[in-house]
Amino acid sequence: MDRFFLRVLAARHWILAGAVIATAVGVLGALRVPNDPAIDSMIDARNPDALATRNFERIFPEGEHALLMLECSDPLSVASLNAAQRLQQRLAAIPRVQTQSLLTIYRRGASASEITDAEAGQVRRFATGTTLLSRAGLLGEHYFGIALELRTATAAERDQALSAIDAIVLASARSDGAFSAIRRVGSPWVDAWLERETAASTARFMPLFGLFLMALIFTLYRSWRTLLAMIGTLAAVVAVSVGLAVPFGWAHTLVSTLVPLTVLVTTTATLVYLHSRYLERDPAVPLREHHARALANKLVPCTASMFATAVGFAALAVSHIRPVREMGLWTAAGLIVSWIGCFTLFPALQSLLRTPTRSERAPAAPWYAQFVERWIPLTARLRWWLLAAAILVMIAGAAALFGVPGRLAPLALQTEAIGYVNPHSSIAIDTREFERHSGLGVMELWLHTPAGGALDPQFLHALESLSRILERDPRVSAVDGPTTILRWAQYLQSGSDQLPDSPAAWSLLASNLEQILLTTPGARSSVDIGGLSDVHLTVRGHESAFGGAGAMHAFIDQQWNAARSREPALKDVTGAVVGRSVLAEQISLQLVPTLEQSFALTASVIFVAFLLVFRSPSARLMAMIPSVFAILAAFLVMRTTGMTLNVATILIGSTVLGSTENDQVHFFYHYQEGSRGAAAVSTAAALRHAFLVAGRPILFATLINTAGFLALAFSDLPPTRQFGIVSASAFLLALAADFTALPAALWILTPRARREYR
Repeated sequence: MDRFFLRVLAARHWILAGAVIATAVGVLGALRVPNDPAIDSMIDARNPDALATRNFERIFPEGEHALLMLECSDPLSVASLNAAQRLQQRLAAIPRVQTQSLLTIYRRGASASEITDAEAGQVRRFATGTTLLSRAGLLGEHYFGIALELRTATAAERDQALSAIDAIVLASARSDGAFSAIRRVGSPWVDAWLERETAASTARFMPLFGLFLMALIFTLYRSWRTLLAMIGTLAAVVAVSVGLAVPFGWAHTLVSTLVPLTVLVTTTATLVYLHSRYLERDPAVPLREHHARALANKLVPCTASMFATAVGFAALAVSHIRPVREMGLWTAAGLIVSWIGCFTLFPALQSLLRTPTRSERAPAAPWYAQFVERWIPLTARLRWWLLAAAILVMIAGAAALFGVPGRLAPLALQTEAIGYVNPHSSIAIDTREFERHSGLGVMELWLHTPAGGALDPQFLHALESLSRILERDPRVSAVDGPTTILRWAQYLQSGSDQLPDSPAAWSLLASNLEQILLTTPGARSSVDIGGLSDVHLTVRGHESAFGGAGAMHAFIDQQWNAARSREPALKDVTGAVVGRSVLAEQISLQLVPTLEQSFALTASVIFVAFLLVFRSPSARLMAMIPSVFAILAAFLVMRTTGMTLNVATILIGSTVLGSTENDQVHFFYHYQEGSRGAAAVSTAAALRHAFLVAGRPILFATLINTAGFLALAFSDLPPTRQFGIVSASAFLLALAADFTALPAALWILTPRARREYR
């Protein structure tokens, strides 16, 4: 290996030229990576619920629905109605935007003239004579609702329509004082916010992390040439890693921000290990020969740690959450690029820039050697206390994650899409206000009947009975379906929205529904008029009131199965619960399996890889103590700060294990290195060698990793911000365990150490 690295150093100009070309290609690729942070696209496309939802949307294609809540003390006053009408007229003029409100239903398409006092009284009587308007979200005690449907084909068209809506709403709020607030609610605004913040997140924290990184490297090594060598390597590695998304078809998602950051901090840690060994030069050895020996000395631990980390992240491919699976594979590919750059480009830049060794420029922490001499005997004396404290924290962390039966619930899951939005943003505040009135859960009960069965009188009667049963539950806000159209028709004709219970009356109602479907295109959203065999009920409710993830879904399934066994007309009808909320709950239900499976695979891969390197199961188990301690303590931090498991925080286990195991690899490699030779070498001497050679790089790498992940705390995306805070805490906890629990375990569990310290 010495000869190989001598050839690498000799080819440094060619390596630099190749790296410049690869970096340019990577930058071009990185600029072409698409954005796809939408909640409904996060679930695996092969998931049965995702497949069913796509099939449902092919039969019932609709635009994206949204709602404007115009808040005022009396939404049915003359001033409020006229102001709402003016606003709706301006909104209806926006291309690809359709509007509906109480006024459009009342006037039935008539001219939108000024509303008089007399007509306002008629509108009030019309609005208060039915619950249909409040159930549809079009009227509340203190708000007037304008429903919007965006018929847009692309994200750009959607953003253009939303910008036009926002401009009109803002102008109306300034010029018209009829409303105290105008709230915007709906998935179009949520998706647009997520796309915007996902794109801005990396641009916001990467420069900040770059400043942290440059300041730390220069402070630690006190050399501009060392700083340039590291920054040049990092820039090339990250550019190529991000650019890999284009050939593999990956996209920017809620967690893709972690890809460049994870590659960056892992690469930085490896560069610290390499450069720290490079610093230890014997003046009698020529610089290039010493350089090659230093690289050869760190090849095994760096390769073992980086490839084990890469395979560990690749283990996230087992996840059924698409962004998590892509993030794992993307990070693994980036770490392979990183390994190549660390052993080719970085040595080339070190050689070309002539970075100084310790004899030329001493690094920071000159007190470290004296600290090690005092600390090692102390770890021997306090070994039982140190290990016991670590075990107690791990037990508490496990309880925080999995709960205690009958006493403590498991760590909460993020079950609502709005939880991925900054709670202080206007979108989140407006959505939470709407949730208070109507709930955010929207699920579709998709029913398939025999050909032509959608207009069967007995089927419609049974469907109305099921709708009323669902609506009687206080957690359900509204149920809309084919019979809702009949209720509206009944109300407009007779002033009563109640349909008859007599089965004989339903033949006429079925005939009326057929005529409405033929003459009113807007009424066809609940019935497929092509084959008249598919219908759906839209169930809205307070999803959180049902319990955990999947509870509302289970409730609808239960009521449907009960109705099917009770009603003969439903015997040959099949049903499935689909929709955006179903996909969101599937993401929640996949969080814990993803955490458990990915962590188990990552830990197994790392254990096997290190067993091959160190050939000692007991040593590897001891080496995992700091990582496991840090991970479980991180979940304890999440529990005490009120954080939840979401699509980002489930990556804590794999990320922390994959990043911190680097420290243990280098520690044990040099511990074994210090144990070789004379049989009289003591455990204290081996520990001293490990701490002196690997301890300082571990300290430096941890500071860099902590600063890098802490930069995520400035993200507006709650999952990303939480991930950054918890990860940074975990790295510091792992560092503490490296210097306490790890040597304590060696003193207790190593036979030679026990004999020495009797």
